[in-house]
Amino acid sequence: MTSAAPTTDRTTTQRFRGRGGLSLVLGVALAALLVAGCGSSSSSSTSSSSSTPAAPATTPSTSSSSTSSTGGATAKSTVSVAANPEGELKYNTTSLTAKAGNVSIDFTNMSSLAHNVTIESSSGTQVGATPTFQGGSKTLSVDLKPGTYKFFCSVPGHRQAGMEGTLTVQ
Repeated sequence: MTSAAPTTDRTTTQRFRGRGGLSLVLGVALAALLVAGCGSSSSSSTSSSSSTPAAPATTPSTSSSSTSSTGGATAKSTVSVAANPEGELKYNTTSLTAKAGNVSIDFTNMSSLAHNVTIESSSGTQVGATPTFQGGSKTLSVDLKPGTYKFFCSVPGHRQAGMEGTLTVQ
């Protein structure tokens, strides 16, 4: 008996070549996508953190500075408050004073816990808040009329633990 050489029909050969070519194309496309995805180092997140650490407060302070513009412009006042850097649920002061008009509240949080500063009117209406963050500083600017306001951390449980104070606007 003679042994017959294996025969391959043309359809089988084309089928394997077609699949191999498709696999090659898909592999190259996948590699290109992976390289393109890894090649970008841009980020859409932003940070307002300050790289200068806040000076440690040894005594509670009422920080207030104001600048009045001439020509009838509204007064601008800046106050500063900081979260306790050791992680205690308190600010470095419980009393702030500012002039009516545009008030900037500079909040520093060097604590390992996330905090914010939320301002509430005497009627209980929230008038402004910083984002909740840890490590850095944020500034909140609000227009305030004369009166008494509360400032507090709105992270659940923080205000109840004592993280609040009074902002007097004159």
